[in-house]
Amino acid sequence: MDQIGVVGLSYRHAGAEDIAGFAIPKDAILGRLPQLKAALHVEELAYLSTCNRVELIFAVSGDRPAQDCRREVFRALTGREPVAGEERSALRAWTGEAAIEHLFLLACGLDSAQAGEREIAAQLRTAWQTARTAEVCGPLLDRVFGEALAMSSRVQQLAAGERVPSLADLAVDKILRHLDARRAGVVALVGVSAMTRRCGELLHEAGVTLIVTNRTPEPAVQFAQVLADRAIAAAPLASRGASIRTLPLETFKAAPPDVAGLILATGSSEPVLDEATLGRIAQAASRAPLIVDFGLPANVDADAARRSGLTRIGMDELIEAAQERRIAHLVRLAPMRAAIDARLAHFRGQLAARSIGKQLAELRGAFEQIAADEVDKLLAGELQGLDSQQKAQLQRFATTMARRLAHLPLAGMRAAAAHGSPETLDAFFREARLTKRS
Repeated sequence: MDQIGVVGLSYRHAGAEDIAGFAIPKDAILGRLPQLKAALHVEELAYLSTCNRVELIFAVSGDRPAQDCRREVFRALTGREPVAGEERSALRAWTGEAAIEHLFLLACGLDSAQAGEREIAAQLRTAWQTARTAEVCGPLLDRVFGEALAMSSRVQQLAAGERVPSLADLAVDKILRHLDARRAGVVALVGVSAMTRRCGELLHEAGVTLIVTNRTPEPAVQFAQVLADRAIAAAPLASRGASIRTLPLETFKAAPPDVAGLILATGSSEPVLDEATLGRIAQAASRAPLIVDFGLPANVDADAARRSGLTRIGMDELIEAAQERRIAHLVRLAPMRAAIDARLAHFRGQLAARSIGKQLAELRGAFEQIAADEVDKLLAGELQGLDSQQKAQLQRFATTMARRLAHLPLAGMRAAAAHGSPETLDAFFREARLTKRS
């Protein structure tokens, strides 16, 4: 566990603009990962970016433990040197077991602004796959990510049948209140992401007419078809209700239709809708639309929206609203936290035993070698009259006894590995070098 580290920032201590300052544009992540790995001097690396956090997960090589590398991460992500402890105030760091616990909590949604949400697991899996594609992920992070996502699946099983909250639920609630009980008006989803997908599903189920627009048309068309198919499967006779259509983003910006709400979540590093586009949207709308912006950095500039007469809700406002419900959700999730603690203890034992695997094998080999040497001595002396079959039986018996005698100290060291310090374990193996008695 000591070789794993995490450095980053999230909604817990930073605003959306602060987080955006450390974010890498989505289309640049794959190319930047090898550079980040070299800059941090780590063996393995993954980069996680969501609408409310940016984190680097890394592993170091050899027997050295992971170190607090906030200064190096600050420099690598911002392109400048931090001043007067700036990296410590801006970033948080976890190493060893604390880092793995953080990833477990993260994968299960317990560290999310909306406690228990499930979108984070998909985002974590994407970060893992991207790291593997960039060839900066290896066996240590593969193991940790695999365990974290397996824990997430386990937690989802524990929560089966419950409605899982999400920041998307909050966004949809605000849009529906804006539309009023008649569901009058069209809502545009800008970008095809985990958040816009969830919002689209909830709005379509609520009978809201949708427009899906994306820079690349194909994902928008595919998502619209998924929603249409789900509606038909759920209620074949009522499938002619709310409609859903797609528009290329450039077409939407040039000649925006009449929309009552917009939900944006793209990976763009610049505002997707500039002030001129916002002016056209306001002019085309029969009433001022509500904008919900999940973008990090923001997909709509707050000042530009205000000047255009539009109300914009950004990540800071959504997170503030989510905090009001957080305590209640955490109480509901208490059994999941207990499951995470149990899995963490099991994983700690696995990694610890693995770390001393070579020494355990050498210790068992020493037991077997002593037994073999003693048998050879007997066969060369008082038992030299045994035939070949009897000699083979005696050798097999000696090997079996050696393994049984070795089992107790080996089992004890596996258990101790999860709790004892590396120095204590090294001292045991150093003093326990078994030699043949003369």
